[in-house]
Amino acid sequence: MARSEKDKMLAGELYDATAPDIQADLAGAQQWMARYNAALDMADRQQLLVERFAAVGRDAVIRSPFHCDYGFNISLGAGVFLNFNCVILDVVPVVIGDRTQIGPGVQILTADHPRDAAGRASGLEFGRPIRIGRNVWIGGGAIILPGISVGDDAVIGAGSVVTRDVLAGAEVLGVPARPRR
Repeated sequence: MARSEKDKMLAGELYDATAPDIQADLAGAQQWMARYNAALDMADRQQLLVERFAAVGRDAVIRSPFHCDYGFNISLGAGVFLNFNCVILDVVPVVIGDRTQIGPGVQILTADHPRDAAGRASGLEFGRPIRIGRNVWIGGGAIILPGISVGDDAVIGAGSVVTRDVLAGAEVLGVPARPRR
């Protein structure tokens, strides 16, 4: 039996993002985001997060506007805070640990593409999961690239582009992000 494009996507394999099942999930996420971003009541927003996300810890907050691909691959720990204009491309899991604070305009990007021109021309893509530990602080405008792990208690400076894993307790900054000296 042939596997669906969504099954391939969730497994981190090459998949066709134009497949009908994936397009239907994207449309559902667009409708959900319209509701979430229009909601003014915190209780309504919390309920909407629980409705869409894989997991939502107690007192997790996402300020609108917020954007994601699907939502169902996102897990938030207790006390997680995402400020305005965050983007999470969640074609595979994004796990954010307890008490992590994320500044405005941060992008967390699991979606990836083949490096060779012929592979990109095929239109296929894949995803690599992102894991962000507990008590992490990510400054405004930072970008977390596919496949990155960020250890507990780490700090990522504003505007940094994280291209490599970040060790627990480390402070990184710059483009590409490097440990602070």
